[in-house]
Amino acid sequence: MEKVTIPIFVESRYRVDRKRIKKTILKVLAEHEIKGPVEVSVAIVGDRKMRALSKKYKGEDKTRNILSFSLSEGESTHLGNAVLRLGDIVMSYPQVIRDASKEEMLVDDKVDELTEHGMLHLLGIGHE
Repeated sequence: MEKVTIPIFVESRYRVDRKRIKKTILKVLAEHEIKGPVEVSVAIVGDRKMRALSKKYKGEDKTRNILSFSLSEGESTHLGNAVLRLGDIVMSYPQVIRDASKEEMLVDDKVDELTEHGMLHLLGIGHE
């Protein structure tokens, strides 16, 4: 696979396995035969930030575990050797912890699941 750029922004108080997030993104790209160069950004934020994003983009005044912002809304077109910018995945770490606890799973496993879910949205694959 060609160059894949995955900037990950993490609010400092959250301990996140960046390598694992990157590995999950690479796995999804490979499964869907997406050839690079590709860029996907990931942000791990708190509930307050997520609530603000949810309100602004979804019109809902509540926190949520994940939001995906596709830059192409499902069109995976790019010209020549230009970078295919898929978009951004934003996760609320406190919500991920609550969800993992409720579902009796490891936080890292929940992060993997949500990263994969967010990636599918960025690729234009919705809820089946």
